Amino acid sequence: MPEYFRNKVVVVTGGTEGIGKALVDSLIEMGAKVATCGRNHDKLYRLQSQHPSAHLHTMVADVSSENDCRRFIETTLKVFGGIDILINNAGISMRALLKEASIEVIKKVMDINFYGSVYCTKYALDSLIERKGTIVGVSSIAGYRGLPGRSGYSASKFALQGWLEAIKTELMNDDVHVMWVCPGFTTSNIRNAALNKDATSHGETPMDENAMMSAEECATHILTAIRKKKRTLVLTFTGKRTVFMQKFFPKLADKFVNRFFFRDGKLVK
Repeated sequence: MPEYFRNKVVVVTGGTEGIGKALVDSLIEMGAKVATCGRNHDKLYRLQSQHPSAHLHTMVADVSSENDCRRFIETTLKVFGGIDILINNAGISMRALLKEASIEVIKKVMDINFYGSVYCTKYALDSLIERKGTIVGVSSIAGYRGLPGRSGYSASKFALQGWLEAIKTELMNDDVHVMWVCPGFTTSNIRNAALNKDATSHGETPMDENAMMSAEECATHILTAIRKKKRTLVLTFTGKRTVFMQKFFPKLADKFVNRFFFRDGKLVK
């Protein structure tokens, strides 16, 4: 697999922690030229310090801002001359029931998870077409199955997958490969950073992170799927079971999902 990525220009949004950082670390180790962005300058600086001799371009950017995405992609093109692979990884979750959540929390999740991918892909598209590249969306099981307390998150991932499926068929004649991956429950900061009903960070998670797939293992699966040009990738047994149940037994899936997320009528996960 290392030879496939050697000297390829790979853009990873949200590359300072979790799956994004694991992707950046692996790609640099395999000799790729990597561009990544994040909202935290200190985390980007630490990433640069960790890879001082690598072909690594970083920029502070909020993917919910079209202008930030444009500048990030434009500077990447200026530094590396083109883009071979775009991994739309940056994302944020939420944890709040609809009857308690503000509209702002749903809008914020959509702006980051959906529109962030749209902005980066649109500005990178000409180069991706020229290089017959690959577009990847890091989605979620919530893109196949709506999850309680995550209505805005589920909406953003359903939108992302539908949009990627549409442009996949649009770009077939241009030899641009489009795919989406659904990591399932993976150790990352996304649950700690998940927005509450007021659109501010929870700062904690009710999930057992120790029982989840590591970000590094997840990154390995994603990079293998990119190399093999898979259409979709669903990870973890729980994720695959959920997608199967949702497709063939949706009413039963409703009951199982309710039982998993609620105790005595209260959201616990």
